Amino acid sequence: MPSQEEIYSKVSATLVEALNVDEEDIKPTSTLQGDLGAESIDFLDIVFRLEREFAIKIPRGELFPESIFQGDPEFVQNGRVTNKGLNELRERMPFADLGAFEKNPDISAISDLFTVEMITKYVQGKLGQPSKN
Repeated sequence: MPSQEEIYSKVSATLVEALNVDEEDIKPTSTLQGDLGAESIDFLDIVFRLEREFAIKIPRGELFPESIFQGDPEFVQNGRVTNKGLNELRERMPFADLGAFEKNPDISAISDLFTVEMITKYVQGKLGQPSKN
């Protein structure tokens, strides 16, 4: 089973390929959209590449929950994620650090949750490894 460092290294290499960025641009806290310039179509490519690299299956909407992004009124109201939406994020994304987002759950900041570290933790979970915080 690969170590946390090996998983991070493979996730980083996958993002370099998928997003056509330099390796030095990849840091644990780098956000996919803000820092690395990912667009919505890139998320499909990232999922495909991670599945292939790690021999895992990533069900649609599991890594990048679409219900929140699509502005479902149960989850998003007046540009903010509702308590029900936050609960949905906690349930669907146990591998994400929601601490800062919970203090100001503006929908425009949701993309900041998707970091290199978050993807690494997600893959660790898929491989059956506990993540080290």
